[in-house]
Amino acid sequence: MAGQTESKKTVKIYIMGREYEVPAGITIMKAVEYAGYQYIRGAGCRGGFCGACATIYRLKGDYRLYTALACQTTVQDGMYLVQIPFAPAEKVRYNIEELKPTGSTVLALYPEIARCVACNACTKACPQELQVMDAIQMIKRGDIAKAAELCFDCISCGLCSIRCPAEIVHYHVFQLVRRLYGKYIAPKAKHLEIRVKEVEEGKFDMELDNLVKMSPTELKELYDSRDIESPEG
Repeated sequence: MAGQTESKKTVKIYIMGREYEVPAGITIMKAVEYAGYQYIRGAGCRGGFCGACATIYRLKGDYRLYTALACQTTVQDGMYLVQIPFAPAEKVRYNIEELKPTGSTVLALYPEIARCVACNACTKACPQELQVMDAIQMIKRGDIAKAAELCFDCISCGLCSIRCPAEIVHYHVFQLVRRLYGKYIAPKAKHLEIRVKEVEEGKFDMELDNLVKMSPTELKELYDSRDIESPEG
C-alpha cells in the first residue's frame, strides 16, 4: 500500500524521447524544468495566458496529437512532449486607412482563407477553446463583426495554424479582422473622445510629471491604494 501511494506522487513523461520521472500535478513547463531543461524561448507569462509556450504531445497508447500551453497544462503519466520550434509565418503589410471592413478585403490580403475545407482542426487545437473555424467562415461570408467577436480572445499562440492543412495563419488574419472592426464597425465611445481631447489639451500634464518623479516604491503604493471601479459601475 505504501508503494502504491508513493508511485502516485510521480509520473513518467518523455521529453525529446527520453524518459523522466517528475512530480504529479505540476504543469508541463515546470516538469520540463524539473527534468533539467532550461526555457530560453517559448516562455512568456509563466502562468498567465500569453501564448508563448505552445506544446505538442502524445499519450502512451493514443495515436492522437494533442496541443496545449505548457504553463496551463498538467503533466500526465506516459506523456510524450515536444516543444514547438519557431515557425515562420508571413504577415501581410497593409495600411488600415486604405482598407474597407469587408470579407473581400481580408480575402484579398490572405487568399489562403478560401482554401479552408472546414475540417475543424484549428478549433480542436485552440487552448482557448475558441471557435476558430467558425471565425474563418464568418470572414468568408463577409461578417467581420461576428468574426471579430469569435476571435476576440485569440492570444496568437499559433497552434491552430500549425494544424491547418490550408496553411492559414489565423492569428495574423484575426489581428486584421479586429483592427477593421475597431476602426470601422465598433460603436465610437464618446467618453474616449472627450478624454483624448483632455490629454491633448494638457489637462493631465502635471499629474504625469508627478508620476515620473516618483520612486518605484511610491508608484507601487499609489497603485495598491487606487480606487477600483466595481463591475456594476
